[in-house]
Amino acid sequence: MGKTTNGTRDWAQIYAIYGIEQKHTLIFLIINAIAFSVLSTVFFIYFNPICVFFQSFLFSNAAAARFSAGFFGAVTAISAVCLFFAAANFFYSAVPLRYEMAQRMVGSVGDWSSVKTALDLGCGRGILLNAVATQLKKTGSSGRVVGLDRSMTTTLSTLRTAHIEGVQEYVTCREGDVRRLPFSDNYFDVVVSAVFLHTVGKEYGQKTVEAAAERMRVLGEAVRVLKPGGVGVVWDLVHVPEYVRRLQELRMEEIRVSKRVTAFMVKSHMVSFKKPSQHFVGSGEVRLDWRC
Repeated sequence: MGKTTNGTRDWAQIYAIYGIEQKHTLIFLIINAIAFSVLSTVFFIYFNPICVFFQSFLFSNAAAARFSAGFFGAVTAISAVCLFFAAANFFYSAVPLRYEMAQRMVGSVGDWSSVKTALDLGCGRGILLNAVATQLKKTGSSGRVVGLDRSMTTTLSTLRTAHIEGVQEYVTCREGDVRRLPFSDNYFDVVVSAVFLHTVGKEYGQKTVEAAAERMRVLGEAVRVLKPGGVGVVWDLVHVPEYVRRLQELRMEEIRVSKRVTAFMVKSHMVSFKKPSQHFVGSGEVRLDWRC
């Protein structure tokens, strides 16, 4: 995926292939960072006139006017630094970090040579989807990875990126609702998802009970379509502890959580798990993998 020069990844090509989602957010951060930088520079250059202005119209005391001018100047400068940092983190998270985490997620699955079917929930632009397809291609597998997204426009765009990456024969994209996956039970060997689950139920508000229930519903669907003995890997923002508790309730095995990674200015973690060959669905109910 992407050309290398002397072992160095050609990020310009990868940005050209995948672009940046939510460009308006990045533009908003950069514009505000520049605005606050200009304002802080004005405070620095014209500090004394500003102090006189503050003393004339706001404060009668010269010391209070100078303190206020200095305080506002410092706040604007700090705000500019924070906004530039936020923009840089967003820019990094949009592609390089996604690409790096996609490689880590692929690496957390032990044996790809035996994988016949894989699913990427919320495939988006296809960074993770194509990483999985590339791994299948490397191992000489005859398997395929299905990318599921809510938008037909997105799936068509994702197929184009797969063609550019040279893995189109390993990729299938479908439009569908992740709350009700259009697949039968025990269908996929591997299920993955990157920075997607937290967006489910956002119409209810991120911190509401309803949104949490929707996220858990999607996670349950991922477990349902995963074959006994199959592996699931989820990288997401903020809500990973909820996923871990739900996976424990669903009796998943080998649940592992990665160290914290800052993505889009918030904490994120990767959680991997394995669906047991003998899957306890509820109290007294057991699903057996009769192939064992």
